[in-house]
Amino acid sequence: MCVTAVESRPAGVIGTSESPARRPFGARVKGFVALTKPRIIELLLITTVPVMFLAEQGVPDLGLVLLTCIGGYLSAGGANALNMYIDRDIDALMDRTSQRPLVTGMVSPRECLAFGIALAVVSTLLFGLTVNWLSAWLSLGALLFYVVVYTMILKRRTAQNIVWGGIAGCMPVLIGWSAVKDSLSWAPVILFLVIFFWTPPHYWPLSMKVKEDYARVGVPMLPVVASNKTVAKQIVLYSWVMVAVSLLLTPLGYTGWFYTAVALAAGGWWLWEAHALQNRAKAEVTGAKLKEMRLFHWSITYVSLLFVAVAVDPFLR
Repeated sequence: MCVTAVESRPAGVIGTSESPARRPFGARVKGFVALTKPRIIELLLITTVPVMFLAEQGVPDLGLVLLTCIGGYLSAGGANALNMYIDRDIDALMDRTSQRPLVTGMVSPRECLAFGIALAVVSTLLFGLTVNWLSAWLSLGALLFYVVVYTMILKRRTAQNIVWGGIAGCMPVLIGWSAVKDSLSWAPVILFLVIFFWTPPHYWPLSMKVKEDYARVGVPMLPVVASNKTVAKQIVLYSWVMVAVSLLLTPLGYTGWFYTAVALAAGGWWLWEAHALQNRAKAEVTGAKLKEMRLFHWSITYVSLLFVAVAVDPFLR
């Protein structure tokens, strides 16, 4: 797929000509924190910690949980900073990213690059020296996959970008399990697949909402290159597979009645919302009446409920 080149705006000039180093210290700190995308990392930690409870079949060592969370935050933060460094040209032209630190000039590109690399190195060493090296390599692999495979290769070239690029967001479940067990098994693999099939129907509704942004900069997100009906159909297909995979933990003996009840209830509501979106798309509803963000917001609630059930279930068996 041919992608239109985007003219970049000089970082550090947008909004002001003042040097980043002359900005107020507090604002600079907030800028560096923003580079890590804290809201996204919250979601990653939601899928990491409960898996540690499942692996332990109870309460894991809390010091280990803390170290895993810190390492995970630093690793994901480094990946997000490097993502912003690479995407600073299109971020400057998109409404939803126009206030990112590199666009406003709060942080310079050189500072962002150094910050991202430093977080990658520190997080890998922290995992390796205080948790275990399997978790360290999984964390580094997720970072490299997000930066190189998704951001540099897939994002601007294919409508399947979020499908395969989403693999990086699936890795925390493997990391959480390996932090406790120093090995892997079918349980984290199943949860990896749940997140894999969850990611496209989670992100595509948001992409439907802001598809003009992506179209403007030549990023071929699926809603940019396909009709709402096609996107909604894909959302429904991925949703059914996601719910089916989420139910595999119980017959394999990893979870009991509580997790199963939550997975069925939350999954059933997800499918209701996904089909409702498809019906509106088939009726060629557009604008605010399409209500695509209902599924996006529910997707966050769904994954939170599912992984809380993963953590609670061992105590009720």
